[in-house]
Amino acid sequence: MAYESPLTIAEVIGDISENRYVLPSIQREFVWSTAQIERLFDSVMQDYPIGAFLFWELADGQNTLYDFYSFLQNYHEKKTTHNPKINLSGSDNVVAVLDGQQRLTSLFIGLKGSYAYKMPWKQWKNDEAFPKRKLYLNLVEPAKEENDRYEFSFLTETECVNDDDHYWFEVGQILDMKNIGDVTKFINRQIYKNDRYDEDQGDFAMDCLAQLHKVIHVQPIISYYKVRSQELDRVLNIFIRVNSGGTILSYSDLLLSIATAQWESLDAREEITDFVDLLNGIGSGFRVNKDFVLKASLVLSDFKNIAFKVDNFNKPNMLKIEANWQKIKKSLYQAFILVSSFGFSRESLKSNNAVIPIAYYLMTIGNPENFEVSTAQKGNCAKIKKWLIMSLFKRIFSGQPDNLLRLMREIIKNNGTNEFPLDEIINRLRGTSKTMVFTQDDIESLLDHQYGKAETLNVLMLLYSSLDFNNKFHIDHMYPKSKFTKKMLEKNGVSAQKIEDHIAHVNDLSNLQLLPAIPNIEKQNKDFDLWFAETYPTDDEKVAYRNLNYLPDLAYTYPNFEQFLQKRRELMKKKLESLLL
Repeated sequence: MAYESPLTIAEVIGDISENRYVLPSIQREFVWSTAQIERLFDSVMQDYPIGAFLFWELADGQNTLYDFYSFLQNYHEKKTTHNPKINLSGSDNVVAVLDGQQRLTSLFIGLKGSYAYKMPWKQWKNDEAFPKRKLYLNLVEPAKEENDRYEFSFLTETECVNDDDHYWFEVGQILDMKNIGDVTKFINRQIYKNDRYDEDQGDFAMDCLAQLHKVIHVQPIISYYKVRSQELDRVLNIFIRVNSGGTILSYSDLLLSIATAQWESLDAREEITDFVDLLNGIGSGFRVNKDFVLKASLVLSDFKNIAFKVDNFNKPNMLKIEANWQKIKKSLYQAFILVSSFGFSRESLKSNNAVIPIAYYLMTIGNPENFEVSTAQKGNCAKIKKWLIMSLFKRIFSGQPDNLLRLMREIIKNNGTNEFPLDEIINRLRGTSKTMVFTQDDIESLLDHQYGKAETLNVLMLLYSSLDFNNKFHIDHMYPKSKFTKKMLEKNGVSAQKIEDHIAHVNDLSNLQLLPAIPNIEKQNKDFDLWFAETYPTDDEKVAYRNLNYLPDLAYTYPNFEQFLQKRRELMKKKLESLLL
């Protein structure tokens, strides 16, 4: 297998647009960030080698025997991460990419597409958090980064603003500049005749755009090998070996491709990727992937060996997973519905593996409908919730979870259709490295959590176990954080020597409560003593609120803040001791 005659980027991009280059189902999905794409284009511009590519030439008729997918053009972190399946019936001279998909997709997005990723501090469910960005090149100044020469950047329309140090050229426009004369005309009109830029900037712009034209249209830099064998086993073997370095091919991608080839009635890739999207859309959203679904399928199908090894994904095992698929889907879906009802989401569920035993338990008892809201299952749900929170606190699924998952499966299977075996699990793990037994030091650590951490919400969910988390709750500062400035604390009667301590502890767990969304919005930054008196005017209401929220009976003034924290921490500690020790 020798190198073929190299191709230009423009030639390959044109063929990708015409679906003459496609992706086999054994390829992973696109995972590169905008920074990686920008660095790739800078490497191309500096004439750095970008590695060889491996293509699979499909014989006539071969393109209809397997599933193939087109390249992503407009990547969207929330809505468009999966490559669309393509029908190649009647297509000739089709080439499948075995190695180089990430690089080719990056070139395709940079030259013909867009990239939308979530803006910081905006919510995942907000569609406006994902503005479309295109790749631009600053023509008039070099990059400021030490190892980069050219400043490439993915920008939104509003961010694409020219000034004295920037002229942003949309990189994809170079495809329309077939001749070097087109480059010269553009620079003369846009840069040299623009009073904003000096002669040095004009010369840099001319060199810059001429170099971009050369590496896209003229210089054949896509060096590649071509595989002509039509034997899937041989192609798969080559693919595995080639992809053993760099960004390592996940077993899920490889195993998914094997399942796609071996399932008889269903399309494994479509089924699993669609199911991942379904799970991630439950409640406030989760963060599961194909690896998780495949791992759960191994556990829920009762395979003895649940390790991610190619040997475990033989034809009989794949067919068993296909036969069990509807039951696996229902069990996992109901498990995440239940976990969502507990108040968990992508931010607070730190181990997806912790959901697998819950799914196995629900499958064992027959996946009863409306389990999470059933009055008859209230105590059972409480056991599952307690186990989940305890397992997350103790991080029992960190490291290699296979042995633990097998043990959990054995305990649940032997438990039959009884309530969730919380006590049995705790006893079986006692004295091991995965112990769920809590100590006084563990309790103190839980009480030390601060606002803004996922674990803090988990502690509060345990303390507020009576709340219905099908409703939306906010983490609220009882004493409003906005009032903890030197000026405001002085105004509210706090002595000068206490001010720094007050500010340092405003985010303590002891100053946090779970409050329904609307009351929290109404509360805003109102002083806690005033809000408490107005919201709970009768003595009975005050007592009930104090009992629910572990509040000491004292005046909730700012000078009493340290005493409030200390006494409330003691009340919370007693509750956690009764639950966990």
